[in-house]
Amino acid sequence: MNYTVITGASVGLGDVFARRFAQEGRNLILVARRKDKLDQLAQELGQTCRVQVHALAMDLAKPGAGTELARRISDAGWAVQGLINNAGFGDRGAFVELPIDRQLNMIQLNVGTLVELSHSLLPSMLLQPEPFIINVASTAAFQAGPRMAVYYATKAFVLSFSEALHEELKGKVAVSALCPGPTATEFASEAHMTNTMLFKVGVMSAQHVVDIGLRKRRRAIVVAGLLNRITVFLTKLSPRSLTRKIAGLLQM
Repeated sequence: MNYTVITGASVGLGDVFARRFAQEGRNLILVARRKDKLDQLAQELGQTCRVQVHALAMDLAKPGAGTELARRISDAGWAVQGLINNAGFGDRGAFVELPIDRQLNMIQLNVGTLVELSHSLLPSMLLQPEPFIINVASTAAFQAGPRMAVYYATKAFVLSFSEALHEELKGKVAVSALCPGPTATEFASEAHMTNTMLFKVGVMSAQHVVDIGLRKRRRAIVVAGLLNRITVFLTKLSPRSLTRKIAGLLQM
């Protein structure tokens, strides 16, 4: 029996990914910190979609959490076919003023755990039919982001890492970087961004982002939404000195 692992599964994009895969008849391993929401979602999907759903409550921002999660999956004998590295968070503010512990946790969750989990699960995934990885990056990956310096840098890493794995594993594992722009999830409130210009125009629904990500999951880079694709295209044409100034203004 094959499973798809989804991190950050209790809310937002992770919740929608879980529902979409359950509707496809895929068995799931759902991972997040909030055990109550996770258990409720697992029970709902198991009953309504008649799939096997396991809920693992873990804080993936802790060092070594990715490796520990992979060990728990292996010890349970669950074969992993798909991996959605969705867990992550951002925070807005001047780098020097934001708590360093929170910023280091952001690096660990957005980057460290994603790498650990991918490295630990890939050997067994290579034995499964049509394995795939979707790493949730962001349109933030395409430029530097003043007032969100660490978050933008983590997503640039996710994009580069995903592109490299896409080439390394071509024909073996489909690896994709999903790059949404502003999306209607808890992210904005957690990152203290609800009042920014960025989240006042062009906000997409989580359902739309997931639909695009799944439909195009064999592509190396998937930028969700026409407006976001235009923005990324213009970013590539513009001097980096200009794109970082614009990004900073959008975070004001």
